[in-house]
Amino acid sequence: MSLVINKGFRDLLHIGNQSRPKIFDLAITIPDVLYDDVVEVTERVVLSSDRCQIKKQCKTAIGTTGEKVEIWEEIDKEKLTADLQKILDRGIMSLAVVLMHSYTFADHEKEIGTLAKEMGFSHVSLSSEVMPMVKIVPRGFTACADAYLTPCIKKYVHGFSSGFKGGLKNARVLFMQSDGGLTPVQSFYGSRAILSGPAGGVVGYAMTTYHKESDKPVIGFDMGGTSTDVSRYAGQFEHVFETTTAGITIQAPQLDINTVAAGGGSQLYFRSGMFVVGPESAGAHPGPVCYKKGGPLAVTDANLCLGRLLPEHFPHIFGKTEDQPLDKEATLKAFDNATKEINEYMRIEGSAANKQALTREEVAMGFISVANEAMCRPIRALTEAKGFDTSRHVLACFGGAGGQHACSIARSLGMTSVFIHRYSGILSAYGMALADVVHEAQEPCASIYTSENFQTIDSRIKELSTECQAELEKQGFSTSQIELQPFLHLRYDRTDCALMCSTENFPATQGSSKYGDFLQAFLARYSQEFGFSIPGRPIIVDDIRVRGIGKSCIEIEQKLPKSQLSSPPVNSMTKCYFDEGYLETKVYLLEKLQAEDKIQGPSIIIDQNSTILVEPNCEAIITENGDIKIKIGRGEIEKIGSDLDPIQLSIFSHRFMSIAEQMGRTLQRTAISTNIKERLDFSCALFGPDGGLVSNAPHIPVHLGAMQETVQCQLRTLGDDMHDGDVILSNHPQSGGSHLPDLTVITPVFYKKSKRPVFFVASRGHHADIGGITPGSMPAHSHYLWQEGAVFKSFKLVKAGVFQEEEVTAALNAPGVYPGSSGTRNLHDNLSDLRAQVAASQKGIHLVCGLIDEYGLDVVQAYMAHIQHNAEIAVRDMLKYLAHERNKSYGSDICQLKAVDHMDDGTRICLTVDINEQDGSAMFDFTGTGFEVFGNCNAPRAITFSAVIYSLRCMVGYDIPLNQGCLKPISVHIPPGCILDPSEMAAVVGGNVLTSQRIVDVIFKAFRACAASQGCMNNITFGDEEVGYYETVAGGAGAGPGWHGRSGVHTHMTNTRITDPEILERRYPVILNQFALNPHTGGRGAYRGGDGVIREMTFRKVLTLSILTERRTFQPYGMEGGHPAKVGQNLLIHKDGRILNLGGKTSVTVEDGDCFRLITPGGGGYGVGFCDQLDKRRVEAYRLAQELGLELQEPNRP
Repeated sequence: MSLVINKGFRDLLHIGNQSRPKIFDLAITIPDVLYDDVVEVTERVVLSSDRCQIKKQCKTAIGTTGEKVEIWEEIDKEKLTADLQKILDRGIMSLAVVLMHSYTFADHEKEIGTLAKEMGFSHVSLSSEVMPMVKIVPRGFTACADAYLTPCIKKYVHGFSSGFKGGLKNARVLFMQSDGGLTPVQSFYGSRAILSGPAGGVVGYAMTTYHKESDKPVIGFDMGGTSTDVSRYAGQFEHVFETTTAGITIQAPQLDINTVAAGGGSQLYFRSGMFVVGPESAGAHPGPVCYKKGGPLAVTDANLCLGRLLPEHFPHIFGKTEDQPLDKEATLKAFDNATKEINEYMRIEGSAANKQALTREEVAMGFISVANEAMCRPIRALTEAKGFDTSRHVLACFGGAGGQHACSIARSLGMTSVFIHRYSGILSAYGMALADVVHEAQEPCASIYTSENFQTIDSRIKELSTECQAELEKQGFSTSQIELQPFLHLRYDRTDCALMCSTENFPATQGSSKYGDFLQAFLARYSQEFGFSIPGRPIIVDDIRVRGIGKSCIEIEQKLPKSQLSSPPVNSMTKCYFDEGYLETKVYLLEKLQAEDKIQGPSIIIDQNSTILVEPNCEAIITENGDIKIKIGRGEIEKIGSDLDPIQLSIFSHRFMSIAEQMGRTLQRTAISTNIKERLDFSCALFGPDGGLVSNAPHIPVHLGAMQETVQCQLRTLGDDMHDGDVILSNHPQSGGSHLPDLTVITPVFYKKSKRPVFFVASRGHHADIGGITPGSMPAHSHYLWQEGAVFKSFKLVKAGVFQEEEVTAALNAPGVYPGSSGTRNLHDNLSDLRAQVAASQKGIHLVCGLIDEYGLDVVQAYMAHIQHNAEIAVRDMLKYLAHERNKSYGSDICQLKAVDHMDDGTRICLTVDINEQDGSAMFDFTGTGFEVFGNCNAPRAITFSAVIYSLRCMVGYDIPLNQGCLKPISVHIPPGCILDPSEMAAVVGGNVLTSQRIVDVIFKAFRACAASQGCMNNITFGDEEVGYYETVAGGAGAGPGWHGRSGVHTHMTNTRITDPEILERRYPVILNQFALNPHTGGRGAYRGGDGVIREMTFRKVLTLSILTERRTFQPYGMEGGHPAKVGQNLLIHKDGRILNLGGKTSVTVEDGDCFRLITPGGGGYGVGFCDQLDKRRVEAYRLAQELGLELQEPNRP
């Protein structure tokens, strides 16, 4: 397929939101785009704006949202026709058409679609028809997915139909969609099909569990071979309208289904003393060890080893000939080998001095426990992120592997009931039979939700309802079978977080729409999910949607006769392994059981498509429909000691990380600002009583490790002046701060009136403005700290449980006393986000105390130390290996690494690393680094520690706990007074966003890990007294041994998202002219560096533009013979045609019609490329010819 998009945006979908999915992967892997070629069409429509001072004579129109648009450039049909013909000549027959602002003005897309079909294209997907919602990037992905998949689906349907007599001409054929509704075959499109399989399962458990077997809301747990899908149902299907599947963002109604990389095929590893499950999967081929195809140990093997799977009840479909039974012997042998390896490791480490060696079964059980805990984390996220109590749900378990884990997972989550449908192994297919036929109609809107607009909104709902009604009646549904559900997609003004709201339970009132009280529905849901509302702020209607449902009214449940036996018939007896050891376990066949049969655990219930384990202290009851309802007993809680147990080590690692993650979800849920709520510029962490990092949810790399310095500084400063109910606020660079807008909120955790804190919890969030000399508190030319905003060293934000609003307000306004400076320009958001950070701390305290209640303080603190030690071992192992390999290559006994790089002003960043191969320790010595600068690229000490811990984690190469143990083998020497340890009042805002990147470059250069990435965050700010905007922009990633650098992506110390072009133009007085890759800016080599980007915008009014960038002078280095990348450039193109090079750091006034062109650096290349090898051979041949007195003839050139 091919993509047709505006000129200047050919790489827009490649860049996406510019973030990378895994922040520690140096080899950045993002799924490739779906299209084979791109046609850039000369065409431009912009939104009309009262703020625009550019006077342009052009046509205007009113879009479907009511927004006025200006047609700045009509379609160049002659050029477009020629370009499309070239695509046709290549044999490409499917197109996706995506134009700026086509969500409201679709005429140009329709013109292109008509032209393409006339030329002979077999399929054309117009983004304005596939999903007319604002945001061109997800809409573009959706159109591409539709153009890619729909022809395949049509081909499949044609083949399917041709197998029937008459080709199913008069038959009614329905397909399941991702939104949980059925649709006729002629209306089935690729963009609506992506999650259709899991959606069937959600419909299945929703229709058979909720209000039939329980009045509680239901958590769906669909565990298959490679992954597990988690969802929730509480009387209504929960839809989302923007999801990312396999790296592709889709804008279409889909059921809210979260996928976990843990299933029956998840591989089992033992790494550096920890049990690890997944995310890699054995898949169907080769599959687990027991499949007899040479696969790895997997979760299925663990269940087989423990006797929870019975080979005699499986078909003979395994082995290379696919006619063999499950191979339990091979599984047992593989676990014997794994057990030997684990016990040997524990013996060498001295961890098993007072413990017996683990048995094979204990190892298998350990992996099962770790897998269960890994699957509990997303379930907690699904419920608690939306303000629901996980324990107040029923667990509906289905999928081939789910029944073996249901009881354990329910018990871990505090649930008391599990429901397993009799067709749980094929519930997704069963759900299709129960599903209703759905037809949806949706259109964009841009109205404020006020009484003045109710008539317009109601008329649009009525028109969409009429369309749905007519379509369903055409399919044979009577009026009584049709249900129409109107929705409004609502959000607060100046936020991106929109909620699709229905008026179920919110009937119409005198002051509402006649279709219901959408305002109260929005406020109730917003408060439920985010914990607050924003009084006085306008509410925007983004979309109007009607969901028409043709009720299937299918009843296919069959009642079972009541059991007449005192006990159900036992098919056989077996032995299963549990925490208590091997227990006699009864085996039942589900087909032999009748209603009201009760089965005590431990037992196994065998169905044709699944195996269900009823654990000890649990009771299964067969319902009248033949389903299984399991009551979860608590049983005896195993007493965990403080001595190291590798299984518990892995479980505690998940529990500690879960605390940091849930703090993050609480902060995101309760924050009000775009920076925290939508750009996710925050981090949350848990610390030990000494202030050492225990777990850090990996959000923003530059925060890693830095918060530990802040917590430990408070311990030194306040000492015993920390009390229960106190919360501390800090951002000063000398107190472990990164830069002033990053406000850190620290709360000591006291347990049962302990005299000193037993833990600390903290969050660091980027506040949009805290005062200073420029809006946004990111000045390009600051020289002193006071110019960058409000300063907090050790400020008690909360005293004895009382929020100190008056005092913190005064502190935030304090910068206004300095000449040319201002206090905070957004006090309301500051206070709201600080309260959200306090709420996140309270969530962390609750979870920490709950963990201590469960295990005891001594055990929790012991495992805190064990996990820190585990991270230390992983780093030591990596350093030993690197030292050994380097010493072997260079024939040396001493491993010393050196590197130097420069800031653009010439300041050197010098690093010498001495590694001790014997104990895996290292000294990072920055002696030789340049002095503090009279600018803002000074980096607080905490930044260097963040860069070190980030780099080490990247080089380890696999998941390890992020804590202070990573730095224990490391000594760091930073000369006082250098750019990495500046004086107390030095400006530092650039150190956080620029110098941090150079430190990482120097570390990777010393270790020769990879070539340099762009080494910059490209900070761009523009605004005036009415509006302000800040963004960081992607560049090229460095190549490395075995991988090419990714183009157009954020690297290393940042990973924030960029604003969608349509949102940018809708909210701010700019026009985005170009956002594309800059070809050949990455360094050449055996592996190419990633290309930077070109981002050009035209200003529509007089504004102040500030830029804070690096790598405009010194090129990002290549590695091992690879070439360096090209530097970036910042150009201002005046409306009179003059072009100015602005340099790396400046602040200028721009006029309406001026253009700013940002050219970001590429990434360095790695290894000697083929062309370089040829050039080298030519030089060698020339020298040899000279020595021999021969004359070389220049070859003929084309």
